[in-house]
Amino acid sequence: MNLLLVEDDTELARQTGRWLHDAGHTSTHSDCGAVALRLLAQEPFDAVILDVGLPDMDGYTVVEQMRVRGFGLPVLFLTARDNVTDRVRGLRAGGDDYLTKPYSIEELLLKVEIFLRRRHMVAPQMPKMSRIGKYLFDYTNLTLEQNGEIRRLTQREADLLRYLMSNRGQVIRRSAILEQIWGEDDYFLGRSLDVFISRLRKYLQKDEGIKIENVHGIGFQFVCPE
Repeated sequence: MNLLLVEDDTELARQTGRWLHDAGHTSTHSDCGAVALRLLAQEPFDAVILDVGLPDMDGYTVVEQMRVRGFGLPVLFLTARDNVTDRVRGLRAGGDDYLTKPYSIEELLLKVEIFLRRRHMVAPQMPKMSRIGKYLFDYTNLTLEQNGEIRRLTQREADLLRYLMSNRGQVIRRSAILEQIWGEDDYFLGRSLDVFISRLRKYLQKDEGIKIENVHGIGFQFVCPE
């Protein structure tokens, strides 16, 4: 994978870059948000590893700007803040996952590997272009279109929507979604899933026939007109 590493700690960035290189990935380093946003416009990265505490703007602002500018690639937040409130804030801003400092090489490479698996995930029962009620979903280009209005999705939003569609009408267990999309099932990732479900509901709200219903104590059911 070609990764953009945004980290103002020079030594940590050097160490992380070496880990990524040894694992077969390429990376470009930026120590501030403004430069990172410029680099995104110049080079096709596969994912961003983004420190929350940057000198010019925080990581939340960087990812918000990314989404506004149409960059849908996955974002892995790095943070020293190990609390649910900050993590959920990052996910609501448009991030995909979190890694708490200090982190190990195994943790970092696992997160990157999960992003890589998601990128190559195949659902053979579904076409890449799909009609969802009043919407046209283009998984390959990470877009959701309705009446000429195009919304750019993040990779994880697109993965989750495609998974829900492939199980349309069925009750899907939370654990199954987490293991399929996030690669593991734990408490915090369950909170992350709730954030992404809320995002998809908001994106699809212009079609009243589309619903992502809570099934108490079990998971969700995706209801959509044929």
